[in-house]
Parts: sequence; structure tokens; C-alpha cells
Amino acid sequence: MKKKIFVYSMVAVMAVTVMAGCNGGDSGSTGENPSDKKEAGEAGSDELYVYNWGEYIDEDVITQFEEETGIRVVYDLFETNEEMYPIIEAGAVTYDAVCPSDYMIQKMVDNDLLAEINFENIPNKDQIDPAYMEMSKAFDPENKFSVPYCWGTVGILYNTKRLGELGVEPPTKWADLWDERLSGEILMQDSVRDAFMVALKRDGFSMNSEDEVQLQQAKQALIDQKPLVQAYVIDQVRDKMIGGEAAVGVIYSGEMLYIQEEVADLGLDYTLEYVLPEEGTNLWLDSWVIPKNAKNKENAEKWIDFLCRPEIAKANFEYITYPTPNKGAFDLLDEELQNNKSVFPDMDSLVNCEVFHYLGDEVDSIYNDLWKEVKSN
Repeated sequence: MKKKIFVYSMVAVMAVTVMAGCNGGDSGSTGENPSDKKEAGEAGSDELYVYNWGEYIDEDVITQFEEETGIRVVYDLFETNEEMYPIIEAGAVTYDAVCPSDYMIQKMVDNDLLAEINFENIPNKDQIDPAYMEMSKAFDPENKFSVPYCWGTVGILYNTKRLGELGVEPPTKWADLWDERLSGEILMQDSVRDAFMVALKRDGFSMNSEDEVQLQQAKQALIDQKPLVQAYVIDQVRDKMIGGEAAVGVIYSGEMLYIQEEVADLGLDYTLEYVLPEEGTNLWLDSWVIPKNAKNKENAEKWIDFLCRPEIAKANFEYITYPTPNKGAFDLLDEELQNNKSVFPDMDSLVNCEVFHYLGDEVDSIYNDLWKEVKSN
């Protein structure tokens, strides 16, 4: 859904290329055009076409999979769920394994774009903590179409020193982002669902609200907050906060390991802390799915099973730094990492959290129109 701030600088160019009907950007792609892909991707072939977020896998893992299986991986990138979806829907480029987010998986299921996974081919699925399989039921009710890959939360990152200079207590709730003393010190996510999540949860509403009155109230709250906001950003939150350019920022929990290491390495005279707002927040899951038109379904299932292997999931976690739902991988981590609550919060702290739902095209349009009003006000 939301998120990856780790994206190659060429992704925007690649997105245009894909939408024009050419092959997407890649980290391991051979650069064929779509017609080449369709011929190459015949059933029973020794190839696998993967579509994933930028820098969302350890490239050594791809190499190891190829060496172990003899399957050649063609690996393309997308930047957002909204960029990925029309590519899969159109079917001009055929992919075998794709890694969307929760609400987009629900949309793909609703529109009959996904194949049911044969879990007999994925014995390592038992390494996924049952808690995350249960969470998946919010968008894949019978756990037929997806296998969790990464998860996380959205919270508030704050600069302890800067807040002290402003005479502001550390935030504990979303409502604190409307404190006038933080004028020019707030970084908000430049994302319609994430921004509305903050405003809706602040007022005690569901972040999946379809209620017009609640949505109008959230829109007005965001308009009221706008004079306090330094910038609406996505990938810049992390670096701006490390650079001491703002006091608080809305950010994804997967950034915390990198942030903590950078602050320590740079010897900064302030710390950056992460808090889950008490009103609740977004608990998200990115999962592997297989498009219905996949040419190499069994190869995709081998791929998913390989990624569920504990030592492989651990390698990916160490590269990506987004929390892993793989209990075998978690058990392989050192105790300090396991106890890092910014990365692996206690489940009881997630009591007020929700997973984003696909609300339908009509409601999506309402959100988008309201967001345009916020941005243009």
C-alpha cells in the first residue's frame, strides 16, 4: 500500500516504460518486451517473472534461488500498488509472483485476478506466525490467495532534542500533530489513505470509514493542520528526520533499524524515537500472490516456499529491515533485535490497529477528491 521508501531513482522512468507497453525496470531483468515475455513464460518453463517493490529483497537471495532450482528469475519493479494494479489487470506483461499490499490484494481477489495457491507446494508456510495468517483474513478471508512477506505499522518519529527546544512533550497520540507549537515542524505522508488514516483515527473513527460526515470531518482536520505542516513527503521523511530538519514525522516502522544505526554512526547529539499513537494506527501486510494468468504457477510456488525458509527470511529482513512475519526467522535473530519494540512491537500494543481495506472504486474516488481539496486549499 503505501510505502516503500527504498526505490531506485529510475523507477519513475520504468513506470512510464511499463505503461507504454514495454518491459518494466529491473534489478535482474533481461529487458525483453512483453511479447518476448509471453513466449518465454510458457507453462513448464524454467523461468519465473517476479514483480516487486524496489529494494524489497536481498539480491543474493535471488541468486541462491536460481542456483538451487535452475529457474531463471526475471525481476521487475513497481513503486506503488496503484502503479502495479493496472499492469496485472491488463495482462500485457505476464507475471508469476507479485507482492502487493493488503487492500490491493483484496481488490485483486474481488476482480478475479488471482489464482488460488496450492499450499502443498509451500511446506514452509508453517514458518509464518499464525497471527499474521489471521491478520491476512481481513483481505484474504480464507487464506487462499496470499502468503505474508513483510509487515509493519505507521507511527510518529520524533526528535527528542528539537521537541525539548520547542517546549513540547513527546507525542503519544495523533492529536499531538495538531499542536500549534509544532508549526513548520511536521512531516506528513503524501498519501491519501495514510493522511486520512491519521485524521480519522485522531477522531476515533475507522481508517476504513465510508461515512461521508466522518470523511468531511477528517478532510477539515487535515486542512486545519496544513499550516503546521512543513511538507507532505514519502521517502524524504527518514532523511529529513536524521538531518534534524523537523521535530516530528509520520513514518513506517520498517525505517527504524536504519534510522537507529544512522543516528549512532553519525554521533548525533539527539535521538529519534518512534511511538505508536494511542488512538491506533495502520497495521499493514505485504504478501506474495500469483496472478491468475501466470504461466509458471508451480515455479511461483517454489519461489514463495523458498522465501518462507527461515534462513532466507532472515537474510531478507537484515537487508530490508521491515519486520518479518516468519517465526523461524525471528527465532534466528539476536536477542537485542527481537526486543526492539520499534521494529517488533508487542501484539497487545496493536489492539487499536487496523488493516486497510479496499473500499471500492466509488469510495476511492471520494477519498481522492477530498485529498485534492486538502492539497489545493
